[in-house]
Amino acid sequence: MKSRGQPDCLYAAVHAAEFPAQAILRLRPDLRSHPCVVLAGSPPEERVCALNLHARKRGVVHGMTRLEVDELGNIHILTCFAETEATARNVFLETLLQFSPRIEETFATNASAFVLDITGTERLFGPPHEIALRIRSALSTVGFRASICICTNYDTARIKAEFSSGISVIPYEKESEALAPVPISALHLELEHYETFALWGIGTLGELAALPEEELIPRFGQPSRAWLALSRGYAEHTFQPMEARFELKEHIEFETHIEQLDSLLFVCSNMINNLVARASSRALSLASIRIDMSLEGSAQYKQVIHPAIPSNDRKFLLKLMQLEIAAHPPQAAVDSLTLTAEAGQHCKVQLDLFALPMPEPSRLDVTLARLKAIAGADRVGSPVLLDSHRPGNFQIREFSINDQLFTDAKTLNRTCLRRVRPPHTLRMQLNTGKPAAFRDGSAPFCVSVAYGPWQSSGCWWAVDRWDLEEWDVMATNDSGESIACLVVHDHLNGKWLLDAFYD
Repeated sequence: MKSRGQPDCLYAAVHAAEFPAQAILRLRPDLRSHPCVVLAGSPPEERVCALNLHARKRGVVHGMTRLEVDELGNIHILTCFAETEATARNVFLETLLQFSPRIEETFATNASAFVLDITGTERLFGPPHEIALRIRSALSTVGFRASICICTNYDTARIKAEFSSGISVIPYEKESEALAPVPISALHLELEHYETFALWGIGTLGELAALPEEELIPRFGQPSRAWLALSRGYAEHTFQPMEARFELKEHIEFETHIEQLDSLLFVCSNMINNLVARASSRALSLASIRIDMSLEGSAQYKQVIHPAIPSNDRKFLLKLMQLEIAAHPPQAAVDSLTLTAEAGQHCKVQLDLFALPMPEPSRLDVTLARLKAIAGADRVGSPVLLDSHRPGNFQIREFSINDQLFTDAKTLNRTCLRRVRPPHTLRMQLNTGKPAAFRDGSAPFCVSVAYGPWQSSGCWWAVDRWDLEEWDVMATNDSGESIACLVVHDHLNGKWLLDAFYD
């Protein structure tokens, strides 16, 4: 046997079997305790490509037709969708990136398999067995079941994870013993080679490893040298790490159309839980969630949820989604659902000791969502002045909380302009072109001082053009009370208006 020195590498192989079924069931916890199969292909040639453990106990095997599955009875039949499986694979990979940035994907039939280079991570996550427990726990949080093997040899870890269940930690120089019971199909040989080994009575890697190399090579050539290295646990491999992109996205496609809001929210709840768990693992929160639905009849549904501040409160985010969908319901049954979240940093606001307490962000968001459902989305938010000469020109934008508190170094006396909405129509009396007296309803006022006029006009080319003449006046009524106000002459409509008071 080839002699080896003390290795300086440590690998963790993770193998998620029956991945098409896991990709669907991770978002359908109501079906996890029932026998389920996934069919692939076009009718009437659909066949089982993946199944869960409960279906295997009922006698389902790969390759069975839909008719054969129906004959067994009480088995949930699911459909394989490429986008659902691709999204689940990204989530699977993203979870593994928490433990190592160096990850290589390996070939595995009907499964998702990766090998992590965890060399030097013992100080972060503990000994190998504890690392495996942490990986399994993280995968379970996002809805995956996987077998894990940790070994100093890349191929030994990969093969053992594929042909075993649970957690395996192979000590150094014990690789050959660990691989002995593994079937020879782990080598993915040509059919004629399998036939030859079957004639020789060779069915496991242990039996292959016991064959003499000098007699095996003349019969099979140089490839047999690699077979022996794999079966004996000392095959060499050049690690090729992949680059993964972080994306908070969950996708599911439904076998039957979903029409009820409660059924849709049940699925949304699990998807939000996964998004929050993935964001929390990176010390992030959800700043927004984009909802994309494919509706019956090829229609599309798109909405975006923007919390006032990034949040990881699952119940709060689900409530916002419920209010948003209730305010803008889909116009047809839902075929598929995609949630894409934008990550944000946790908001930290340093409050002043003497400042009034701010409302709780989650309650404020829910209140705003309820108001939007009643008054309309364009009538709820924060007023923002527009860059225009039109008096009082503003628009409503999405409400957000600023993490900075603005305080004045010293208190200053300021004049406040209090707008009158809607403006009061006045009966104005002029003297040499200046306001002299006016009547606001039944109350007469005599003008003592008038400053102006200030002309303002614009948008002469549009329907909403304006042409105003403004005056700042001091006036008194019959009882001697004084007011300071802004009166406006609307030239286009020929009206005098009481627009604001100075307080």
